[in-house]
Amino acid sequence: MQDFLPINRGEMEARGWDSVDFVYVSGDAYVDHPSFGPAILTRLLESLGYRIGFLAQPDWRKEEAIREFGRPRLGFLISAGNMDSMVNHYSVARKHRKTDAYSPGGKMGLRPDRAVIVYGNWIRRAYPDVPIIAGGIEASLRRLAHYDYWSDSLRPSVLLDSQADIISYGMGEHSIPEIAEALAAGIPVRDITWIAGTAYRAVRLPEDGEIIELPTWQQLQESRRAYAESFGIQYANTDPFSGKRLAEAYGKKLFVIQNPPAKPLTQAEMDAVYDLPYTRRAHPSYDAAGGIPALSEVKFSLTSNRGCFGGCSFCALTFHQGRIIQTRSHESILKEAREIIKDPDFKGYIHDVGGPTADLRHPACEKQLRIGACTNKQCLFPEPCRNLKVDHSDYLALLRALRALPGVKKVFVRSGIRFDYVLADPSDEFLRELCQYHVSGQLKVAPEHVSERVLRLMGKPSNRVYKAFAQKYRRMNEKLGMKQYLVPYLISSHPGSTLSDAVALAEAVRDMGYMPEQVQDFYPTPATISTCMYYTGLDPRNMQPVDVVRDPHQKALQRALIQYRDPALYDLVKEALTAAHREDLIGYDRHCLIPPRPGRPGGRDEHRSTEHRSTERRSTEHRGGGSTRSAGASKPAGMSHGRPEQKKKKTIRNTHKKKER
Repeated sequence: MQDFLPINRGEMEARGWDSVDFVYVSGDAYVDHPSFGPAILTRLLESLGYRIGFLAQPDWRKEEAIREFGRPRLGFLISAGNMDSMVNHYSVARKHRKTDAYSPGGKMGLRPDRAVIVYGNWIRRAYPDVPIIAGGIEASLRRLAHYDYWSDSLRPSVLLDSQADIISYGMGEHSIPEIAEALAAGIPVRDITWIAGTAYRAVRLPEDGEIIELPTWQQLQESRRAYAESFGIQYANTDPFSGKRLAEAYGKKLFVIQNPPAKPLTQAEMDAVYDLPYTRRAHPSYDAAGGIPALSEVKFSLTSNRGCFGGCSFCALTFHQGRIIQTRSHESILKEAREIIKDPDFKGYIHDVGGPTADLRHPACEKQLRIGACTNKQCLFPEPCRNLKVDHSDYLALLRALRALPGVKKVFVRSGIRFDYVLADPSDEFLRELCQYHVSGQLKVAPEHVSERVLRLMGKPSNRVYKAFAQKYRRMNEKLGMKQYLVPYLISSHPGSTLSDAVALAEAVRDMGYMPEQVQDFYPTPATISTCMYYTGLDPRNMQPVDVVRDPHQKALQRALIQYRDPALYDLVKEALTAAHREDLIGYDRHCLIPPRPGRPGGRDEHRSTEHRSTERRSTEHRGGGSTRSAGASKPAGMSHGRPEQKKKKTIRNTHKKKER
């Protein structure tokens, strides 16, 4: 079996090494699986002949911990891990989370807040002159000045706060080996300024090539409009083919220079990355603590693509993976699937085959691999582009090949599909096979809202598109004789959403007969259009003003409306309806959301008519949908499994039995 990389001096010396070329410092535990960025980059460097020491979740409060491998020959690579450390630690309400899925046994507290900054300064104190290269999602999305939700302030580039020398942004498979090669050739880190997909500090602007000067740090601090303008320029330069170099000044003699993004991986390059000798396990030192929870989510899943041309405003993928789809070959994916099948814990179920969006298996149009994605329009929004190539045939062929593998009982699609892309497909073949073979009772889709104005700000298709897909999905399930359900993802308090919009969303939830257990309150994370709107009150794409809800109580009102059936939220829902002047939704009629006084969930008070209850049952039983959460599920998450009167009768019967005993 392939060995893990050394995680301490003893394991390093056991290999006969007296030092390493790079020390990789990660905020995650060490999981040697290709779903974990640190594993990919360290295995890639290993394949190029470099010696790597993996320092997972070191105790940053102890200086000696960073000296575990001694002074590395070439430098330190630092990453917060697979998640931004602040998102990992805090909920949207800024409350500390109780568990960390990327730590042994889910234990919280093994990485610091703002991990890249803490690790960088920790290393710099111990090794003042050793190169530090920051990477991963945290550094990538904070590479220039950014709004920080947790401090409610604008922060400078993490490159400066961390004292790192270079940021490798994006996925890193091109930039990290190039940086390593330059360092190995003896080039001082301050002179490594040409590599695509990197940001570096400089004392003057480059004199060669085109460069766009962004608003200065001082201007950004003085004007939120300047920040919106800066973000708009950054967003327009995220394409590796058309993007220009950007410069952000911090005073007269300090600049952060961002080179254009790295080119997307070719299919051969992506195959090679996933063919590296991963053990596909968490390091055995974590076994006693119960392993790493995050691994169980992806252990029997397959990554087939990267990138997304969906362009949702609240998603940071444009700044990280980009809009150009990159794919693995069928042969590469099938090879990995056969390795999964050999795992003694494999029960015959491949949990997912996908990526950011499962059914996007090729660039949006032929020109993207020649001249890049359009800077002034989206591929799917507000309508599918006339040049968009809508074709599920390659993905279908892949799913069929996986289903045919000996030992595979079921192949699920759990990473989500673009329902507007499916609807644009003139063939129903993919939808039919999706329903027939790849759904486990529920299908998660992301309409997000019903307000057309809010949807436009989100970069999402019109609500009529979702309704058309839901109807088509229901009909396909009926045709197949299957009872499967749609589970819609919804976002409350997104920039632009008013209380009236939230009421309209609650009414849509009522009409769907759906009780969502979880609702995503909008979370302003770095490097998204929506976060820029939240901070500035402006849409950076057109500089139009946007209404923003920032008050926690007002956000709570919008969120409560979506879960109006929850008795614990009754007071908030009533306050919201009153504030929106929608008292017509308080009562006992079938269109009402809650009764005049606290009653049973959703206003299902004993005074409500039998006719109303039976109507509710019919709307629930005949709703279309499908899911991906677990095999054999027959009702959507959050949906009551028993009807109100059934529960009441069961309680009466149980009471009689107690009396008899």
